[in-house]
Amino acid sequence: MATRSAEASPYLKRPLYIYDLPPELIETLTLHTTTVQQRNQEVDTQPAEGSLQRITNEDGVSTSTACTLCRSTFQDVSDQRQHVRSDFHRYNLKLQMKQLPPIDETTFIKNIGDLDESISGSESSESDSDDDNSQSRDTTLTALLKKQARISQNDEENHVTTIRKRGPGNAPMYWLTSPKLPDGMGLGIYRAILSNDEQDAAQSSITDILKRKQLQPIHAKHSGNTQSDKSKFADPHFFLCMIGGGRFAAAVIGLAPEIRKGHGGVEERHAVVKAHKTFHRYTTRRKQGGSQSANDNAKGNAHSVGSSIRRANEAALVVDIRNLLAEWKSMIDSAELIFVRATGSQNRHTIFGPYEGQVLTSKDKRLRGYPFSTRRATQNELVRAFQELTRAKVDKLIEEEPEKPNEQTQQKAQQKPKPALAKATPEQEEALLHTSQLQNLIRRSKAPGILLYLKKNNISANFPFYPSDQGSNHHAPTPLHLAASSNAVAVVTALLTKADADPTITNAEGKTPCDIAGNSKTHDAFRVARHVLGENTFDWSKAHVPSPLSPEEAEAKAKREQTEATTAEAERRKADLEKISQEEEERKVGKIEKKAGTGKTLNGAPPEKSWVDKQEEQTRGMTPEMRMRLERERRARAAEARMNAMNGNR
Repeated sequence: MATRSAEASPYLKRPLYIYDLPPELIETLTLHTTTVQQRNQEVDTQPAEGSLQRITNEDGVSTSTACTLCRSTFQDVSDQRQHVRSDFHRYNLKLQMKQLPPIDETTFIKNIGDLDESISGSESSESDSDDDNSQSRDTTLTALLKKQARISQNDEENHVTTIRKRGPGNAPMYWLTSPKLPDGMGLGIYRAILSNDEQDAAQSSITDILKRKQLQPIHAKHSGNTQSDKSKFADPHFFLCMIGGGRFAAAVIGLAPEIRKGHGGVEERHAVVKAHKTFHRYTTRRKQGGSQSANDNAKGNAHSVGSSIRRANEAALVVDIRNLLAEWKSMIDSAELIFVRATGSQNRHTIFGPYEGQVLTSKDKRLRGYPFSTRRATQNELVRAFQELTRAKVDKLIEEEPEKPNEQTQQKAQQKPKPALAKATPEQEEALLHTSQLQNLIRRSKAPGILLYLKKNNISANFPFYPSDQGSNHHAPTPLHLAASSNAVAVVTALLTKADADPTITNAEGKTPCDIAGNSKTHDAFRVARHVLGENTFDWSKAHVPSPLSPEEAEAKAKREQTEATTAEAERRKADLEKISQEEEERKVGKIEKKAGTGKTLNGAPPEKSWVDKQEEQTRGMTPEMRMRLERERRARAAEARMNAMNGNR
């Protein structure tokens, strides 16, 4: 299998960062025209009816991590389920029912932008499910279908011209091969991270381009100490931003990786976020979808209180974003590339203007869109997008069969050949099924269900997830690894004490399950298992498990930590209440007396500000929503203080 050969290559033991590739690997890379083998797809690229039935079974448990209709693959089950509920998938389903070819996600996002608003009205991962929202979505999907029909009709009338414009140059990735990689394996890099000149020269000098992009890594112990604020922004960096659904996120991320010491002294490369900022305003019409400006443009201005708040927030969001862009102008001007996601005319106008003093323009040669699906605009999503852009993809490559000339018509002569996809073997299909089922049960912390599944299918508790080099399987290759990283304490205990899971197995980074445990409770589960199983069951020192801990000691430790946390929270709340009570008392007593008409105290000093003046000063510059939130908090604390006083007098 390809995965086993990939594990044997020293270059594939860790993710390959494009700006810090091994020199000996760069020297042997060559551009290769191939088709990537989609391991999770078992059908041809033209999906037949019912191809989505493999996504989930009746119990909602995933049986695949790919959508054959949309030609998309996913890292985990949650991403796949989110895709099935997405507008992109629903749109391709409607195209399939009308016997029209599906479209890719980049084209879908562009079509939505041309309609002036995203379908759901919010780019949140949590979509509404009520009838009104569904009707709004269906209406927009219908509009897109009509537009697709017009495009198809125009393509038929101007077929020769359309074919001439489309070509292999529009592929989102370059695929490279090297004799130092396992047979049939290739490295993929996104075309978007290359400048326009580099894309033109990539066919002949891809090796030289990659050599020029290599940067010296920064060691964590020196970062932030040897560079001034001005010089660190002079280093090569990207500017990334996203806007949608009332949310805006922007970041400046350096291209030179930062090396940090991980568990066991293993060096890990991390992205360096030089600057970041996020804004969130209430601008989306709840349950109805769409922004307030889009609704006003379609139906005229509404006169409700909510619509007025949304309009004010839209205007405030525009001001905040443009002020930030102006503040970051020097960093944006010096950025190697600029990645922007701005769906809808209103969002594009916010970013690109025109307006006085605008920073970003739509004609900037550095401007790029994200060549993959993105989620809600947050700082974490920007970092994930940066990692996706700058990490080389590893996959199986299949040679494309040469297209046979056809003398009948020019149309058939210009058609692209169907890529040949290698069908998975029965063993691979079974491994994929067990992997998806076990991962789903572990993430839901279903310990009894996991034990029953292992016994029913005669599977070892050390079953290696397949494929090992894809998605989270690189970090968590076994059920015990995944349970530890997910903080599923009950699953960790069940796998160790009842299923004989081996805690000494390491992942591709050399880490045991105990090394990647997310919190102290999960760590204690390994210590309790060591106490229960005894010292001779496993080499616990090799598994990096600390000294044994009895169940009683673990329970006492958990109660003690809970008590400490509760006590700390109670003390904090008590201090806040005392401060509020003191301020109320000072306001009532009125200790400071002013001279009539002088504005000074009796001792000649300037008067101390009153409680009301202090509150006004604190709320100065706040939005109406922030003031309301602060006022609600004050009233709640005052009510709690009164209740405590009443209870104390009884």
